[in-house]
Amino acid sequence: MASALRPRSPLLLGRLPGPRRGVCAPAMAPPRRFALELPGCTLAHFAVGGDAPGALPDPRVAALLGPPGRSYSLCVPLAPGGDCAARVRAARLHQRLLHQLRRDPLPRCQLRRLLCYGPGGGEGGVQHGFLLHDPSDSPDTRRALFSLLGESPEGPRLGEFVGDARRQVWQLLWELRDGAGWRQVGPRERVVSAPEPVLHPVVPDLPSSGVFPHREAARAVLEACIPFIPEAQAVLDLVDQCPEQVQKGKFPVIAIEGLDATGKTTVTQSVSDSLKAVLLKSPPACISQWRKIFDDEPTIIRRAFYSLGNYIVASEIAKESSKSPVIVDRYWHSTATYAIATEVTGGLQHLPPAHHPIYQWPRDLLKPDLVLLLTVSPEERMHRIEGRGMERTREEAELEANSVFRQNFVSSRMHELYRRNQEDLPNQREPLPPLPRLQWGHRRALHVVDLPSSQYGHTPSLGAQPCS
Repeated sequence: MASALRPRSPLLLGRLPGPRRGVCAPAMAPPRRFALELPGCTLAHFAVGGDAPGALPDPRVAALLGPPGRSYSLCVPLAPGGDCAARVRAARLHQRLLHQLRRDPLPRCQLRRLLCYGPGGGEGGVQHGFLLHDPSDSPDTRRALFSLLGESPEGPRLGEFVGDARRQVWQLLWELRDGAGWRQVGPRERVVSAPEPVLHPVVPDLPSSGVFPHREAARAVLEACIPFIPEAQAVLDLVDQCPEQVQKGKFPVIAIEGLDATGKTTVTQSVSDSLKAVLLKSPPACISQWRKIFDDEPTIIRRAFYSLGNYIVASEIAKESSKSPVIVDRYWHSTATYAIATEVTGGLQHLPPAHHPIYQWPRDLLKPDLVLLLTVSPEERMHRIEGRGMERTREEAELEANSVFRQNFVSSRMHELYRRNQEDLPNQREPLPPLPRLQWGHRRALHVVDLPSSQYGHTPSLGAQPCS
């Protein structure tokens, strides 16, 4: 099926399209506040122009933006009233810039994630970008940025930070004018510390950028991808063959979640054999052939692909659960967790708080009766990956490069995300049969997330023990 599709077109960098009816939120005016990701998964917030009431002095701002060296900010804009197509194009431009900023002559510069947002927050209020710091303050860096950004018809906004003798920092804005080259725009503006917002700036945008609340939200994203990812149409054709509303059968449905190399293959096979259950996987086999294509795309596209895969699996669950128990290898929890982990910068304290609406199960997606989360220690997981020659997805590799994510987020916040979503699961009509007792090798462990035993009248006998 894939061979009949036309070749993928190159990344399009034209002007973002105007508004149309859709599920994505409109864009905002140019932002005046920034969140800069620092080593150790901390964030520094600062504002440009005017004061930021309630802010405490933050010496990190002057140290990061001022001399020695010189810093530049690049934020990818959205067209006013931007729809899903605009969000997709902006995300791909952001990804392309990341690759280019890592190439000559810029590798000597320090590159950090930067978010631009308005003081009021709200949906559609974030622009993604980068802070580039050149320790040597070389004029070649500015020239390289001018050349790079000049190639984009819808170029990112370029800011330059300069310091003075009193350790105050100012921002200069640059603009490419037709026939006149790059020129400074307006007077320089002072940079001041800003208070950390109550909610991370990207959280209001998550329903339109990764944690989609319903099928149509994810579908709109892949529709926008058809001009440059022809496989998107094939995925949509398969999704459209699935009923919009499906009902679970009388047999139990158990979703088993976990990162690669946590033992999901062993557990899912053991449980399905014990229960004489059908074993399903997400993404399903009918779209797995295109997984590599979508894994190479930005989060908004990647998560739309996996979200729609869940709806295809839901259709299979509805059919199979009328005849036998069903075990599902990954489902909505993985899709949502990866989206939050990749989009929310900073540490654990910056994740959406408990009971936030982002944790609600999609209203039109079939729910399982029980969800199990498998975890092992980071060291054991890496040992398994290296010992088996397994390949990690790009997303997992990027997340695991951050030791705080590896050690804390997986073990606590993923656990918390699964626990929160357990609260939204329906009551089971029939008791679950006992689950098998599993044996694991030395130093390996199995953890189960909040088995809702009160719903079933008994506790399934799932345990872990070392092999002799």
